Amino acid sequence: MRKIDSYPIPLRPEPSDGWPQSWRDSHRYDRLEVWKDPAAIGTASIGYVCAYANRRQHTIDAVLSSCPAPARVLDLAAAQGNFTIALAALKYEVTWNDLRPELEEYVRLKTPKGLDIRFVAENIFELSEIYADSFDAVVALEVLEHVAHPDDFIAKLAGLLAPGGVIVLTTPNGGYFLNRLPRFSDCSDPSVFEKVQFKPNSDGHIFLLYEDELRLFATRTGLAVEQLHFITSPLTSGHVKLRYLLNVLPDWCVNTLEKWTQRLPLGIRKKISAQLIVVLKKPC
Repeated sequence: MRKIDSYPIPLRPEPSDGWPQSWRDSHRYDRLEVWKDPAAIGTASIGYVCAYANRRQHTIDAVLSSCPAPARVLDLAAAQGNFTIALAALKYEVTWNDLRPELEEYVRLKTPKGLDIRFVAENIFELSEIYADSFDAVVALEVLEHVAHPDDFIAKLAGLLAPGGVIVLTTPNGGYFLNRLPRFSDCSDPSVFEKVQFKPNSDGHIFLLYEDELRLFATRTGLAVEQLHFITSPLTSGHVKLRYLLNVLPDWCVNTLEKWTQRLPLGIRKKISAQLIVVLKKPC
């Protein structure tokens, strides 16, 4: 696994009275996710911080291995732009996208000098004809569980890809033993959720997707499953009170135990992994 700690991290702007609420909310998450501010990390949030770092590492690895730079990458629903900035630092041609146009200037404040990022603060699917076949990779992280029609969503992402391009997805694992949300395939009419989709954070989760559902979506869309990994153990996520151990265990120990879980039998990994990371490839 390639380490990304040596690459530039986002700059840290100081909040001011004139900041909109969306900037303040984003800055609060950034204190946890990228700056790892000790004053912001308590016992309740330390699992979130560890899980984010683990997912970040796996995501960067997946992009590097499936779509080497320089390549055209769309970071969809990119919010604070942390992955956008990391990928730009790795010499990708990155387009940041989010439905909230005011976040563009917040991301610009955080972007180190010399990084070239394109900004599209719109609903990119309403501009699908303009962006059809435009990208070598589309990165959609923690988005799939927020949409009412995840199967249609993947099909729309595929339309943005050039031939041979890849979609890199992360989403909570529906097979995780702590999951209490329904399967998408068990819902007879997903349209009932259209009014509540696209909400941020975990309170906006509609379904949690299972491996078999993701493989079925790919097959229906004509995509090949290039990679599918179960990641983030209960220790790494701090679940079932293991967050108390995260306060005393060094990072190297947590990372070693996380790697060890990747060697467990597949049936066990499906149950104890909180996250899925999937790479889907469009035919050439």
